[in-house]
Amino acid sequence: MRKQTQAYLFAVGAVLCWSTVASAFKLTLRETDPITMLLYASFFSAAFLLAVRFGRKRERGGGSGTPRGTAWRRSAAGGFLNPFLYYVVLFQAYDLLPAQEAQPLNYTWPIMVVLLSAPLLGQRIRPLGFAAILVSFLGVIVISTHGNLRELRFTNGPGALLALGSSAIWALYWLRNVKDPRDDAEKLAWNFVFGAAYVLVLHLALGKDLRISPRGLAGCLYIGLFEMGLAFLFWLRALRLSETSAKVSNIVFLSPFLSLFFIRSVIGERILPSSVAGLALIVLGIWIQRRS
Repeated sequence: MRKQTQAYLFAVGAVLCWSTVASAFKLTLRETDPITMLLYASFFSAAFLLAVRFGRKRERGGGSGTPRGTAWRRSAAGGFLNPFLYYVVLFQAYDLLPAQEAQPLNYTWPIMVVLLSAPLLGQRIRPLGFAAILVSFLGVIVISTHGNLRELRFTNGPGALLALGSSAIWALYWLRNVKDPRDDAEKLAWNFVFGAAYVLVLHLALGKDLRISPRGLAGCLYIGLFEMGLAFLFWLRALRLSETSAKVSNIVFLSPFLSLFFIRSVIGERILPSSVAGLALIVLGIWIQRRS
């Protein structure tokens, strides 16, 4: 099989993983609270990613793959952003919002990357980039107001802010990774080890109950393996195999629309026209930004 064909298959696999997780979030939140869900999911993911990482090291005849010195500090800082802070904020957003609203608002992270690149990396935003930002945030307003642009009455302001905040945290994490020269899979594995430890400390500090229903545990296992584990590994593999990143990057645009299908068929949410229109505007803004 040609490398490019393999790249497409891995990219589709990542998109399918990402398309189902919004539904998985909402179903699991019916069984437990956001912090407990994150605790179990992050531990499942950390164990899976470490197993993959050590397995690769043994195949290549390398060492244990344990980070040292500066790598420890980078992993500790990276793990605080993702999975700890990112998913704490994101899961709280899903707890407050319908999945059809939280998912597209979180999808604004490419636009957040553009906004944060200016102060953090000194990159100039071109006029077309500003147009892209305006188009995407118009989509945010359409979703958050259910299309009521005249009154601009947000249906759940705190939830919308949390969803947008999660996209900003992810963008910051992505930009920070630009300066980390380590292998992406290694960074991800050790970030989740530290992130899981942070979540455990928070869980204990809040005095939450560790007990969880079998359905809730199954949901956490799915989230940990597919959203936090396999999806990233599939995507990294697709980027490595593809002739150019552009050939597989466009496939990602299918993810939020497929997600709406799963939200309707699995959760049973009635998809509002404003959700579809707002998501289309967000994706259009991201496409314009890429063109710029």
